[in-house]
Amino acid sequence: MKYAVIVVDMLNDFVTGTLTCQRALDTIQPNKKIITAARKNNVPVIYANDSHLKNIDHELKLWGDHAIRGTKGAEVIPQLRPSNKDFIILKRRYSAFFQTDLKILLDELKVDTLIITGLHTHMCCRHTAADGYQYGYNIVIPKDATNSFTQNDYEYGLEYAKATYGATITNVDDLIKKF
Repeated sequence: MKYAVIVVDMLNDFVTGTLTCQRALDTIQPNKKIITAARKNNVPVIYANDSHLKNIDHELKLWGDHAIRGTKGAEVIPQLRPSNKDFIILKRRYSAFFQTDLKILLDELKVDTLIITGLHTHMCCRHTAADGYQYGYNIVIPKDATNSFTQNDYEYGLEYAKATYGATITNVDDLIKKF
């Protein structure tokens, strides 16, 4: 398997800002651990970050202003700051694939398995997993490196990914042994 870690929306606005998810705090150390292991083992780390255009993006009508391009809220949290060897995909919708260059990047990296971490299992992680599955990627979700606004949303997102996309649900410690 050729892995890539896709870190979804671990941004200031989602962790401590306008759309704060208190439960995201529990995912910081597991994300840090998997990102560190990935870098050490030459597994690509790709940050899929909301990067909205103020007063334009459709999603803002539902969720209000968040992760507005060029603001502190749209930056990756300091604890998980990207390195110069990581990749950053700016997204304007839930899925990291939708009208971004993620697919061509994964193809050129010869990736066949996506490790999806971050926020939220029932929304952005789910839609990224859906598109990844449609493109033929294997989906792996380390449950301790992702979360949602509520326990129900979190569990629903994991179960949906497992049942619908055949996602492997694991944890960071078990997963990094495979690198």
